[in-house]
Amino acid sequence: MSTEHFPIEPWCLREPALDLERLARTESLFSVSNGHVGLRGNLDEGDPHVLPGSYLNSVYELRPLPYAEGGYGYPESGQSVINVTNGKLMRLLVDDEPFDVRYGVLRRHERSLDFRAGLLDRQVEWVSPAGQEVQVRSRRLVSLTQRSVVALCYEVEPVGAPARVVVQSELVADEELVQLAKGDPRAAAALSHPLESEEYSAEGTTGHLVHRTKRSGIRIAAAMDHVVSVPDGVTVDLRADAVADWARTSITCRLEPGQRLTIVKLVAYGWSRRRSLPAVRDQVAAALTAAMAAGWDELVAEQRDYLDDFWERADVEVDGDPELQQAVRFGLFHVLQAGARAERRPIAAKGLTGPGYDGHSFWDTETFVLPVLTHTAPAAAADVLRWRHGTLPLAMERAVQLGLRGAAFPWRTINGEECSGYWPAGTAAFHVNADIADALTRYVAATGDVELEREIGVDLLVQTARLWLSLGHRTMSGAFRIDGVTGPDEYSAVADNNVFTNLMAARNLRAAAEVAVRHPDLAALLDVGAEEVAAWRDAAAAMCVPYDDKLRVHPQSEGFTEHAFWDFSRTPAEEYPLMLHHPYFQLYRHQVVKQADLVLAMQLCSDAFTPEQKRRNVDYYEPLTVRDSSLSSATQAVLAAEVGYLSLAYDYAAEAALMDLHDLHHNTAGGLHMASLAGAWTALVAGFGGMRDHAGELSFAPSLPEGLDRLAFRLVRGDRVLSVEIRPSEAVYSLVKGDTPMTIRHHGAEVEVAPGEPARRPLERVPDLQAPHQPLGRAPARRRRS
Repeated sequence: MSTEHFPIEPWCLREPALDLERLARTESLFSVSNGHVGLRGNLDEGDPHVLPGSYLNSVYELRPLPYAEGGYGYPESGQSVINVTNGKLMRLLVDDEPFDVRYGVLRRHERSLDFRAGLLDRQVEWVSPAGQEVQVRSRRLVSLTQRSVVALCYEVEPVGAPARVVVQSELVADEELVQLAKGDPRAAAALSHPLESEEYSAEGTTGHLVHRTKRSGIRIAAAMDHVVSVPDGVTVDLRADAVADWARTSITCRLEPGQRLTIVKLVAYGWSRRRSLPAVRDQVAAALTAAMAAGWDELVAEQRDYLDDFWERADVEVDGDPELQQAVRFGLFHVLQAGARAERRPIAAKGLTGPGYDGHSFWDTETFVLPVLTHTAPAAAADVLRWRHGTLPLAMERAVQLGLRGAAFPWRTINGEECSGYWPAGTAAFHVNADIADALTRYVAATGDVELEREIGVDLLVQTARLWLSLGHRTMSGAFRIDGVTGPDEYSAVADNNVFTNLMAARNLRAAAEVAVRHPDLAALLDVGAEEVAAWRDAAAAMCVPYDDKLRVHPQSEGFTEHAFWDFSRTPAEEYPLMLHHPYFQLYRHQVVKQADLVLAMQLCSDAFTPEQKRRNVDYYEPLTVRDSSLSSATQAVLAAEVGYLSLAYDYAAEAALMDLHDLHHNTAGGLHMASLAGAWTALVAGFGGMRDHAGELSFAPSLPEGLDRLAFRLVRGDRVLSVEIRPSEAVYSLVKGDTPMTIRHHGAEVEVAPGEPARRPLERVPDLQAPHQPLGRAPARRRRS
């Protein structure tokens, strides 16, 4: 069995042979990161490559946003993540022949990414054009315990005959880049040479480079050191040199067959917009000193310990579908890598795996990624929320610019400023405010972290709530309307009373009112009085939620169900995604849905809909939703499972999990889709586990599709960890950590789970109903049934 040419293994992704045609994609798949530093899975020797990638979270360059016609409030500059100093380069020469997989004979080439060890392992057997055979092994990690540190272990051994070996270990800045998928808004802008040198040096086994971005003024330092090991009697020559954009340590020796040269390379990164050059240089020097003191073996052991702890509380077990099992662990590993050490920095849509979407963070983070981290790595979720709070002053400035109160958070950003040049999808997507508020309230409910609620929560909830009162208005009938906004579906824009936006705004308003009452001292500091709290509650209670009485469904936004239907029968497969082949004005005036919008409202605001309404809404929107966004399939999986379309839910869950492993949207080359990888967890846990966490209450309505024999997962709730194991006939709930009982609901009935006393409950029989069809040619791939 294989996942698009990768053997199916439960705890790793292995590429048994190198395929240069898929190199850009595997560069993304084999990325290693810790949320602070990220390295694409480029080959050690640098060539061949498609997109060299070394990234530091929130290191970006500014670029102009040109407009054919300017307008008030348009963002003036964009931000693009940049490829910083590449510290993973290890160029090998064997008897003066450069090691290059395109030349000579490549007898073996295998790479594997171990989800439990956190290591990228590469093993090569190569015969040079001159006939000299060598074995090369490299292992690479980005430390989860020492956040500034990258470590590589590089080994070379000649076979059959002696060889003179030269390894050039380098730091290289301002590498040449290519732009993928030109004209595709999902791709990144290629910025040419954004760095200028400030300092460089190389001596003995060490080297360092300091650069500064030309427009954004961010100072970046990288430093390296090495530990070289050879058998007794082997002489090693070390030479170091540096120029403005590279530093190099050359290691030369002559080896007999069976003798091995081992090089441990340690690299430290640091950056700052405010600190001086000496301070940033000293910062990386200190990090490098600590890494050298630890050494390779200790760094590897620390990495394994960190991941053992994570998997102990976060693993999802899927029996019956080995490919899905591998994929969901692959996704969880990369989601953890994206946020583990981000530490008050954003999680970008592509994490630190590539330059796609210019390295921007969107509402995806709060709505799709943070629910996973909240229940598996809550400290990482808290740090992302602190980052958002750190950008609150900019969001408040933006609200003033737009003539509104409170805060208007950006649709896409790196540093907190809006950098979307297309205002109907950017500025008008005010639901971002409510998404942030929702992630915060769910985090506090799951963790009981009152300290964080006081530190940032009151401030965030108050300012986001204030925006809704100034953005919406009361009608003569008393309803509270929010007009001229864009919901999650980007094929509809500047619409009135988007149901998702309105329901999420109502949740935001109620949460702000509740937190103001819980923390009156902090509320008073923000000039929140009883009258404002009452206004929030009144607006939430009077929120307009459109409903089509004739069709008995909720229109996605007011009037949506009266638009003309898109003619899917005349839309060939090559015209997807529609946004690249049809004008937006055509999309906006038709009933065609890029991604789940109303359906997402039913997932996050489940208590606002009856079971019958959910079924009818799913039936209506399935034939309209083309899933041109990777955000859609996980949400559709959750609702399909809830309304009884278990086979369809299974198909969608697999689509979310395999988004990058199968390159379903043909843009994995630019980086992995963090929201879809996180969505695979949601599809399983909230879909087949039926997990909901409304109002702080944890409930489950589990059901398994044909093809899955067992599903097990764990959830962190404060100082307790709840284990849920689902089989076709029963669910077992147990506390694997915690000293006090936990009360949950199973199919609506209250269940108390006490330490050492697993609670077993039968599953309600859910028939697998005949699901509605999808737009022509847009059905998800069917999973094999047993």
